[in-house]
Amino acid sequence: MKRAGKVVIEKLASGVPGLDDVLGGGLPLYSFNIIAGEPGAGKTTLAQHIMFRNASPESPALYFTVLGEPAIKMLRYQQQFSFFDADKLGDSIRFISLTDEVLERGLTGVMARIVREVEETNPGFVVVDSFRTLVSALSAGPPSDAEMQAFTQRLALHLTAWQTTSFLVGEYHESDKQNNAVFTIADGIIWMTQAPDRNSVVRKIQVVKVRGQEQIPGLHTFRITGDGLRVFPRISLTRREAHRRDSKSRVSTGVTGLDEMMGGGIPAGDSILLAGPTGTGKSMLATQFIAAGAAQDEAGVLTVFEEHAKDYLARAEVLGFGLDAMIKEGTLEVIYLRPLDLSPDETLHEILEAVERVGATRVVIDSLSGFELALAPTFRIDFRESLYRLISALTGRGITVLTTMELAQHDTELRFTPNVISFLADDLLMLRYVEIDQALRRVIGVAKMRGSQHSKDFREYEITGSGIRLLGGLDGFQGRISGAAFLTRGT
Repeated sequence: MKRAGKVVIEKLASGVPGLDDVLGGGLPLYSFNIIAGEPGAGKTTLAQHIMFRNASPESPALYFTVLGEPAIKMLRYQQQFSFFDADKLGDSIRFISLTDEVLERGLTGVMARIVREVEETNPGFVVVDSFRTLVSALSAGPPSDAEMQAFTQRLALHLTAWQTTSFLVGEYHESDKQNNAVFTIADGIIWMTQAPDRNSVVRKIQVVKVRGQEQIPGLHTFRITGDGLRVFPRISLTRREAHRRDSKSRVSTGVTGLDEMMGGGIPAGDSILLAGPTGTGKSMLATQFIAAGAAQDEAGVLTVFEEHAKDYLARAEVLGFGLDAMIKEGTLEVIYLRPLDLSPDETLHEILEAVERVGATRVVIDSLSGFELALAPTFRIDFRESLYRLISALTGRGITVLTTMELAQHDTELRFTPNVISFLADDLLMLRYVEIDQALRRVIGVAKMRGSQHSKDFREYEITGSGIRLLGGLDGFQGRISGAAFLTRGT
């Protein structure tokens, strides 16, 4: 017996950056979807973003409003977004008020009006906003569960039979997921939230359900900008490292002598951490690392948290590193991130987009201390996990990642990093101060390199007008780690 071929469900691009990835490739065509959440979560903006991106004269959209804000008021605010297209109003998009039907004719009148409009228009998209308001505003009082389920089933059958992709927009609470029959009938459920945490607010989106395709589970952050919604899919730990470069190849740090201390340079695709107290030249070494990449025809991305990018670049120009020229040539992109409500996923997507634009193989994050401060408080709790996912996502693409970390120096103990994050780095450089002959000097040591031989010595270095320059070792001195080095007798 010949087996029937598998039915292929066409996927519709939502037009919302990042959302299709979370959905598993897009919205199933002709699906019956719910956009749910509390007031102010962004439900209407999401529905209209999808509608304006997809509606056309050949596949028009009907947007039914129910006792919410009048269409003219809604359009007044929605036209502030770049996705809004006034030319689509009328031919491609029609707004229809169901207020009279809700107040005077109940569920039967609502159904009749929707059926009539859909049959006359043959739309590709239908939105009912807000479905929850429709239920609570009926003149005869809220319907029974059986009546509501029967109405929802009839509506769903009509919409799917007409081959339209439909959305019911409503204000729901978590408890409704188990108790409301509409969630059982829906092909897709998109849940939106905004949660205040101290002085910040974090918006999250979850695809609770989508039939016939594998979505990315979990909560994903999103922002509402002048372009509408942008979703930042949660960083996955399961991405294959197919593009990780050959670990036998090395990239230069840009500091003469330091490559030799590291056995020939940084293994390509490694994560390297520079840890040390303030003033030890971490940012300067990071700048030299980017400039050294240019000398080897490697593009880079520089992510700055603690100072304005203009000041960062101005200092680099004084030192002669030529970052401005790299930017003009399109081989360097500088990202300045300093809000106090970032998510790790948003940061990663900013970096990856810049990596794609310039073809970067080197990334600098300066600094992890500033990065942690820029995160919304809810993400600081899991900072180590977030950092692990971010760095793994970058090195998994074959990118050599250099990060800096502010570290308070203690003379009575040796600490490589706060928050126990040194395990995130393949290679670790320790920068410290030591006192020698009543003078404060800087030293550098290679504390760790995974799978590679390296120097075990401390080397003194100085910060010059052209960058970091290594000096001699500290042979004959003891107490180098304590910060108060002294010559051994007889040396």
